[in-house]
Amino acid sequence: MSLKVRPGILDIAAYVPGDHSLPGEGPVYRMASNESALGPSPKAIEAYRALSAELHRYPDGASKSLRAGLGRTYGIEPDQIVCGAGSDDVLQLLVRAYAGPGDEVLYTQHGFLVYPIAAKAVGATPVAAPETDLRTDVDALLKAVTPRTRICFVANPNNPTGSYVSSAELKRLRAGLPSNVLLVVDAAYAEYVDLPDYESGLDMVKAHDNVVMTRTFSKIFGLAALRLGWAYCPPAVADVLNRIRGPFNVPAPAQAAGVTALADREHLGKAKAHNDRWLPWFAQRMRALGLHPYPSVANFVLVKFPSDPKLNAETALKFLNDRRILPRRVAAYGLPDCLRVTIADEAAVKACADALDAFVKGAATQ
Repeated sequence: MSLKVRPGILDIAAYVPGDHSLPGEGPVYRMASNESALGPSPKAIEAYRALSAELHRYPDGASKSLRAGLGRTYGIEPDQIVCGAGSDDVLQLLVRAYAGPGDEVLYTQHGFLVYPIAAKAVGATPVAAPETDLRTDVDALLKAVTPRTRICFVANPNNPTGSYVSSAELKRLRAGLPSNVLLVVDAAYAEYVDLPDYESGLDMVKAHDNVVMTRTFSKIFGLAALRLGWAYCPPAVADVLNRIRGPFNVPAPAQAAGVTALADREHLGKAKAHNDRWLPWFAQRMRALGLHPYPSVANFVLVKFPSDPKLNAETALKFLNDRRILPRRVAAYGLPDCLRVTIADEAAVKACADALDAFVKGAATQ
């Protein structure tokens, strides 16, 4: 074959999403992709449907109404918002804009897999800084900075660990980075967090010209199928991203649903309350079984399993799949002894906890 792929592309391990189906008959408890337990706002669904007769029209390429809604909701300047087809689209735009061959893109050891994929796609080198107890280690990140570092990604909260970086630590990281390094705070799960020492990155963008915050409508807003995300940027960064993004990168129905979802605070509150109830409940059930659930401030729990083949993560995964329960394997994140479990609806959470109870007790009698 005469076609030549650019160097480095074939070194990329393609991102593999969480499973969403199982062979056989019957419903499946989907707990692999951190989707909203309650689904989207009914009002957002209606806003989406209302545009069904307008599918022959191009969307507003500037996403003006959506950016205005985001500005009202978060108290930020709409002109500094760039929308995309999911936050991973915006993350990849940032790497395209600010890194290339010979450059380095820094992230944490168990950070989102899109970071190294995006880096390799532009010929940059991904650099993973060690974590401490599955938490972002600011000193390790700063130690890993070199003259070739162009971007530092920090997911806050982090996926798949569920941990977060305090406001003080995030500010210390930014202060320690060279001024020519872009700090990208990926705050996909920010709406689930209400801790006083948490920083989504929003205030840091207001204060500095080398910080970007990214967010998504795929999690608490329940619009994952619409692929809707955004970045809040310093003006110069927003200008750069608008030059390279697709001219019509956000479909009109997605924009309409996003605007309406932002305004439906009642539905958002219900989703947050559901997670506040069932996340600690599930974690406590895991501790009672002798498993190790890592502390999480997002809408999922990372559960560590013993090394015993009767009780390890792969055996547990098969046991759960046989009962039509789909958690997320996270070996690709360097966590082969863990499974990540989304806090889905009440029935799913209870079914998963009961199944793991049977799994542990069954292994003890073997």
